Amino acid sequence: MKLRIIAFIGLLICMVVVSCQSDAEQDFKRYYTGGAAIYKSKCQNCHGAKGEGLLNLIPPLTDTAYLKKNKAKLGCFIKYGIKETIITINGKAYEGAMPANVDLTAIEIAKLLTYVGNSFGNIMGTIAFEEADADLAKCK
Repeated sequence: MKLRIIAFIGLLICMVVVSCQSDAEQDFKRYYTGGAAIYKSKCQNCHGAKGEGLLNLIPPLTDTAYLKKNKAKLGCFIKYGIKETIITINGKAYEGAMPANVDLTAIEIAKLLTYVGNSFGNIMGTIAFEEADADLAKCK
């Protein structure tokens, strides 16, 4: 009986904590966790588990300055890939192709950008579906 009371109180506390989160916090968590799963299946093989990239072949995802400067283009890079473009990050040039991910939807790209934008030392906040969708419309 005592164990049931403790379990009930614990459940009640968890419910209170979750209900105290704002809609923005809940959206961020949904986007971030969804983006983590997409990153692991689509990006981690090349960019690494910690976003470190691969030597001079694949750029790291750890440069907040580059990500912030090119925020509106990132969705285009993910969706349509990069072909023979030189990208300079932290003074280091990366030349080569990145495969397209045309099967990803705007919401999936928003989730992926939220994850990358808030991992590996980056702090960019939530990239909402509407923002990603508008940016994708500009890249064609």
